[in-house]
Formats: sequence, C-alpha cells, structure tokens
Amino acid sequence: MEKIKKVWLDYFLSEKQTTGWWQKKRSLCKERNAEIVRLHGDGRLYREFSSDNQRIYHYLIHLSYLIKQDEFFYLEEELIPYEFRYDGGAVTNHYPIQCEQPDKPSILPEEIRGDDALLERFSYDRNEAVRYAERWWNSYNPAYKKFDVDCTNYVSQCLYAGGAPMRGAPSREKGWWYQNDNWSFSWAVAHSLRWYLSGSTQGLQGTELDNASELLPGDIICYDFEGDGSWNHNTIVVTKDAYGMPLVNAHTNNSRNRYWSYEDSAAWTPDIKYKFFRIGDK
Repeated sequence: MEKIKKVWLDYFLSEKQTTGWWQKKRSLCKERNAEIVRLHGDGRLYREFSSDNQRIYHYLIHLSYLIKQDEFFYLEEELIPYEFRYDGGAVTNHYPIQCEQPDKPSILPEEIRGDDALLERFSYDRNEAVRYAERWWNSYNPAYKKFDVDCTNYVSQCLYAGGAPMRGAPSREKGWWYQNDNWSFSWAVAHSLRWYLSGSTQGLQGTELDNASELLPGDIICYDFEGDGSWNHNTIVVTKDAYGMPLVNAHTNNSRNRYWSYEDSAAWTPDIKYKFFRIGDK
C-alpha cells in the first residue's frame, strides 16, 4: 500500500506541475500580486475496489500552498477526492471525483419571510462563526449529518455557531433549522440558502452588498457558476488578504483560505454570478 501511495502521489504532483490548472493557479495569484512560494501535497487512500478485473482506488489529496503577497504570508489548503486505476505498476485513468449537485427545491417568498412568532434580535458573533469554520473545515461535526454536497450544511453550522437563531421547524419549506436529524431546505441546499438570506425578515438575515471587498469575516458568498439563476455553492469569509479581499472556507471540495472568486475551480465559468451577504439583523 505504501508503494502504491508513493506512485500516485508522485504522479499527482508531477501532473499538477505541468497542467494548465497549475499555470492558471499561478497566473491568478500573480494578478493579485501574490506568489505560491511552496506547494506541499499529501493524501490518504480511503476506498479500494475491483471493476472489469482492475483495481480502482479513491483517495483524498491534501494540498497546501504557502502564499506570499507583499510582506504578508498565508496558508491556503484544500482537499480534493480523486480516482485512479493501478495497472502494471502505473497509474491510469486518473481524475477528480465530481460530486453531483442535489435537486434545488423551490421556496416561496412567504415561506421565507417569517412566521407569527417574532424572534428576538440577535447579535451575530463573527469570531465564533469563524472559529467554527476553522475547526471543521477539513472534518465533520458528528452532531450533524454529512452530505455528499456539504457546502451549505457547513455554512449553516458556522452561522448557527455565531448565534443565528433557528426557526420554522418542522416544515422543511419554511425557515432555517436543523432538528433531530431533519433539516429545512435552506439549511442544506445552496439555492435555498441564497434566497433565504435575502428574503428573511426575522432571525437570520442577509444584507446584499455590492462588492466582495465590503465583506467581513463571518459573512457569506453565494455562487451561481453557470450564471443561469441556479445557485450552486456557498462559502464563509474567514479572513482577508493583504489588499482587503476575502479568503473563504468551504466544504464539498473542502478548502481553507481560498481566494473568494473561485476562478481556479473546475466549476468556474465566465458567466459566474456572485451574491455577497452581510450577516446580521437588517
């Protein structure tokens, strides 16, 4: 097993050094006066099975980038699931595992705004939200279900850790809540949380901002990668770079201190749309 791990890790790192992905990553850093001064990769095999008389392996690669921006240094990290076949001492059919997006249930505005029981205004603790985001960026709190597409579930947990109040249970179409291994659509579905943040009139609410530079740690970014009105992904701002631009944490392809625009993502398209939300009472 250690021999196999060395083979695929060497293959991965050498491939990354020569592909367009690596060139794009460095080019995007250069555009914001940043430089990757060190790349480190490690990983673990987590599944092995047979198909068509070949051995197939799934693994998680953990990449760490030490990034220098002027005199400011920070560490960006990400976990990416990959699959490969090992045949005759060589790695073949090596590619990232894509997680499918779940269905996006519709939410009516009247189901978002609020219910008859008014909630007290809450004070959002950004430090606690960020602390939770840092604690669980590369693992999963056993108090909650782990989803294949886990970005919104993770962001919701961060918001709750910051003091955002739940409401609307047990109706999955209403409010924002997690209870007894059940949850609202807005808790776990990216499209639903995006509309909940902009439509809620009590408890957890979001104020739309015009620019990413206005965001603070603990605020939320929503992503429509294809620009077709279907919101695919959510992240939480955890800090800012040397020029005051957000760095974010996320789940699904777990990442930490990633530059907010996601232009290095395989999901990014030129038609991408963003929503920037300041969290707290309106």
